[in-house]
Amino acid sequence: MKGKVIVLDPGHNGGNARHLKEINKKVFIGNGYKPCNTTGTETADGYTEHAFTWDLANRLANVLREAGAQVVLTRKNDKGVGPCVTERAAIGNRLHADAVLSIHADGAPPNGHGFHVIRPLPVGKNASIVSESGRLGTVVRDAYRTGTGIPYSTYVGRNGLDQRDDLGGLNMSTVPVVFIECGNMGNPGDASTMSDATSRQRMAVALARGFEQFLR
Repeated sequence: MKGKVIVLDPGHNGGNARHLKEINKKVFIGNGYKPCNTTGTETADGYTEHAFTWDLANRLANVLREAGAQVVLTRKNDKGVGPCVTERAAIGNRLHADAVLSIHADGAPPNGHGFHVIRPLPVGKNASIVSESGRLGTVVRDAYRTGTGIPYSTYVGRNGLDQRDDLGGLNMSTVPVVFIECGNMGNPGDASTMSDATSRQRMAVALARGFEQFLR
C-alpha cells in the first residue's frame, strides 16, 4: 500500500439539508444533468447517512494510512455543503488516484436488506477505467462480504453487484472507482448494524483488505 493514492468519498454532507438551493443546482454528469448533491437518507432512529459515511470513511482512512497509503477525503468535515458530485470525481482525477471508493447507505423499503457495490458503465469520459473499476468492484464486494458477514442486497443488483450510468461520481471519473451501499437504512436489521460503532470498524477493516487486494 505504500505510495498508493486512495480517495474516499463520504456521501452527502451535514449542511446539505440547510442549503437546498445550492445542492439542487444541476451539474453535467456526462450523459445528462443531475443535482449537485443530495441530503441522503437516515434510519428510523435518525442516524443520518452523512454521519455514517463520514465516520466510516475516517475509520477506513486510518486503517489505510497505517498500511502506508496516501488517503484523501472529498470533504473536510460533516458540517459543510457538497461538494458537487462532479467535483468529488474531479478530486480523484486530479490526484491520479489508484482507486476511489464512494461510501453510501441506501434508503430502500424496509423489506429489502443487504449491501451492493455499484460499478460504472461507459458513458464517454470514463470508458478507459470501466474494466479496472469492474475488478475493483468485485474485490471490494468480496472483502466486504467476508469481513462483515452482511449479505448481498435482496432488492437490487445481482450477487452484490450493480452497474449504473446515472451517477456523476462514476461517469466523470478517469480513475478506477466504485460506489458501495453498505446496507439499507430503511431496514431495521441493517440500520442497527450501521448504527453500531464496532460494526463500522469491522466494515472499515474489510474495505481496507479489499483495497490491499486490488492494489497488489
